[in-house]
Amino acid sequence: MQLLLQSQLRELEQQHADAAPALMERAGRAAAQLAVERYGVCRVLICAGPGNNGGDGLVMARELAKLGCPVSTLRDDADVTNGDYGLVVDALFGIGLTRPIEGCYAALIERINAFAGPVMALDVPSGLNADTGAVHGIAVRADLTATFIAAKPGLYTAEGPDHCGEICVLDLDLALPISPGALLDRTDFNSVLKPRQRNAHKGSYGTLAVIGGAPGMAGAALLAGRAGLMLGAGRVMIGMLERLAIDPTTPELMLRTPDEALAHATAIVAGPGLGQSDNALELLRRLASTDFSLLLDADALNLMARHPVVANVVARRQAPTLMTPHPTEAARLLGTDTAAIQTDRIAAALALARRFNACIALKGVGTVLAHPDGRWRVNTTGNPGLASGGTGDVLAGMAGALLAQSAPAWEALCAAVHLHGAAADAAVVAGNGPAGLTASELIVPARRLLNRWIAERV
Repeated sequence: MQLLLQSQLRELEQQHADAAPALMERAGRAAAQLAVERYGVCRVLICAGPGNNGGDGLVMARELAKLGCPVSTLRDDADVTNGDYGLVVDALFGIGLTRPIEGCYAALIERINAFAGPVMALDVPSGLNADTGAVHGIAVRADLTATFIAAKPGLYTAEGPDHCGEICVLDLDLALPISPGALLDRTDFNSVLKPRQRNAHKGSYGTLAVIGGAPGMAGAALLAGRAGLMLGAGRVMIGMLERLAIDPTTPELMLRTPDEALAHATAIVAGPGLGQSDNALELLRRLASTDFSLLLDADALNLMARHPVVANVVARRQAPTLMTPHPTEAARLLGTDTAAIQTDRIAAALALARRFNACIALKGVGTVLAHPDGRWRVNTTGNPGLASGGTGDVLAGMAGALLAQSAPAWEALCAAVHLHGAAADAAVVAGNGPAGLTASELIVPARRLLNRWIAERV
């Protein structure tokens, strides 16, 4: 599903300004039909604002009345809980809002959010930035968002998912322009979903080297290594800065020195538990000059932020580079703060992709993936169970496993991000989250899903 930014939507609206029936008529009718489909014929309160979004709401009111719904409209502050409504509709502000909501409209949104019944938002929940998912002071919390023409990225990332509820795209019968942005789905990584040949051996599926595991942080490297094994790498060697004899939970892992692990690698994950010592920095300098696919995470990113010379070497690499920062790591790399990253996650991910000529996964709700050529995706799998220590290490190991098996960098990262979230969703369905879901619990359901997706594609 393509994602359109406000500028693209405005241009599309201008192209169809003389359409018959008018776009506002189409939007209001489609929203009314959707409301009756979801909530039946009931008493409806439509909170209409001063602009086009309010106009959509007024058309919706007219169409609902034709369908037999008693409809009331409201244009300013009132206590929406006084009425016996079966549905409250937010038609206050559309995609053009650029300032915080204040005064009577802020008070009205508070009352909408206090309503005990279902709330439906038209186009976007009022107060939510359609491009970025940032909230302007206060925003409606909807149970259903009927978004017009095309999906908007802000509905799926940052604070969007906490405000939109179910999202239904009403395309109004318009053909969409080609956009570099879309929701991430399996079509983005079909090339990864290949069955294995019967005449194969462990060498057929590469050797993943995980470089990390400084004293006190061995678990991060082990988690990445375990994920790499269960996502199909032929061998996984962990170049440990703290030498361990064996991982008793996963004896298949080969625990080596960094030099030994790198001598056999076909792909490298660097950063899980790496630390920021002089030894770690020297390792990163060496890794930046290798001709293997290289995924950088955690302390590898922090070292780059502290040492611009190393960061410049990474940016000039000829071999594929992948980076999986969380917002604070992204802020360090771009010389800003976490709030600025979260204010526009798509712009931040694209800036990192350009700066480092790398495929980027900016982690968080609605993980944003960005390619140096300007493509970007927003992932919709996953849940709050991923907000626990070690889940990023598992993601890095999953992507590394696919790289070791010769998957292209962009497809490997897309597949790993989507699978990582889907594994968390499967764990919740099984009753193992979201509260208390641990990173290691993601690995087995991820393996199961990957094999199922491969079988489904075959």
